[in-house]
Amino acid sequence: MSGDGAGVRFWRKQKLGSRDFTLNEPRETGEVEGDGEGERDGSIRQGASTEYRTYKRRWFGLIQLTLMNIIVSWDWMTYAPVASHAAEYYNVRESTINWISTAFFLAFVAVFPISITILHRGPKLAFMTSAVLILIGNWIRYAGSTKASGGSIACAMAGEIVIGFAQPFILAAPTRYSDLWFTDRGRVAATALASLANPFGAAIGQLITPLMVQKAGDVSSMVLYISIISSVCALPAFLIPAKPPSPVGPASETPKLSLRESIGVLSSSLEVWLILIPFAVYVGFFNSISSLLNQMLKPYGISDDQAGIGGAVLIVVGLVAAAVSSPIIDRTKSFLLTLKILVPLVGISYLIFVWMPETKDVAGPYVVLAILGASSFSLVPVALEFLIELSHPLSPEVTSTIAWAGGQLFGAIFIIISDALAAGKDASPPKNMKNALIFQAVLALAVVPLPLCLGLFGRESKTALRRIRSDEQNRSNTTITTNP
Repeated sequence: MSGDGAGVRFWRKQKLGSRDFTLNEPRETGEVEGDGEGERDGSIRQGASTEYRTYKRRWFGLIQLTLMNIIVSWDWMTYAPVASHAAEYYNVRESTINWISTAFFLAFVAVFPISITILHRGPKLAFMTSAVLILIGNWIRYAGSTKASGGSIACAMAGEIVIGFAQPFILAAPTRYSDLWFTDRGRVAATALASLANPFGAAIGQLITPLMVQKAGDVSSMVLYISIISSVCALPAFLIPAKPPSPVGPASETPKLSLRESIGVLSSSLEVWLILIPFAVYVGFFNSISSLLNQMLKPYGISDDQAGIGGAVLIVVGLVAAAVSSPIIDRTKSFLLTLKILVPLVGISYLIFVWMPETKDVAGPYVVLAILGASSFSLVPVALEFLIELSHPLSPEVTSTIAWAGGQLFGAIFIIISDALAAGKDASPPKNMKNALIFQAVLALAVVPLPLCLGLFGRESKTALRRIRSDEQNRSNTTITTNP
């Protein structure tokens, strides 16, 4: 594609230095690291050793992937934090605003098979596809929101759906990108940075959107500002290099199974499903609680601004916890133990949160949301990378896209169910969501035993880290250097 050619010409002109910021990867040009067996461009050999190279330009792609995950999530959270003002502006009920979030999740599910196919060809094409859809979707939304006096809910919904189409191409890309550009010493941290940028975008929406919208007429300018920011962040996607000039390690050049073969292997792997199911359920509940948090807290006297801060606490504490835990897991490779610790914490947090709104104070909800965020966010990169380890040599985008698609589907279902379980105006307090919180807790606890069964009943060999083992088998015959 022409965008790919432009990216190649751009990177050929760059003169980057010999030092590199790393995520526990080789830092100096010429530094020797064991990382597998193979050839650089199929031809570089030094005696019996094989030379692989990591490239500094991978950081530009990772930054762009991170930015796009931030903005696509902020786009999703455009209306939910100010649902009452948005409903007034578009002259609809608040439940209709909830349907905008639901449509966003369902749009992901509708196109995720296409995103798997495109990601299978490489992350660059997925970047560009997502960028185009983000641009189109944002400006469709603004086309129906140009007047301060009122807007078109049809345009808002249509634009949100188009942005929803963009999300799978970028949300499922981190594992594919890290597999292509990073060694086993940096994949978890790289995947964490790009994947957790998505909820960070939601945190920005939770915090900033209520500040931008003080009355219904402010919705128009808010949509415009978000559209401009989204456009600026999406455009550099066309300059990102498509792939490294040579493989960075043996795992990145291992022939991957075809998509048809991958689906067959995936459907028969019990261990993969023991991770996929709780991952999808917990992502679904995160999407649901992010969309409905103000409606969960507001009946008990907690304001939109305070609820927005609660959403930010959920996400920011989670990001900090993931930033601390991911490099540690990169070094220790303790995927299974981490999974078995974090999943019960997530389930228990949802149980305790059932009673938090009734305290009518922000302290309780904030503490539980902080614990929930720390455990949930630390879990995301671990689960995604462990899925790839268990399913190697499946291409990484297969498991990650299916995992995220399940989360988006459950998110849509949970929002619909929670909306239906909301109390009426004659309840005490009116419109409380106690029943929805109970439903959330019961299901969150129900999936806890699934990952706890991993490695039991004589199936310990099924939890082997296949991709890492592939890298380590020939570690003594390999050198890795860092290039521009």
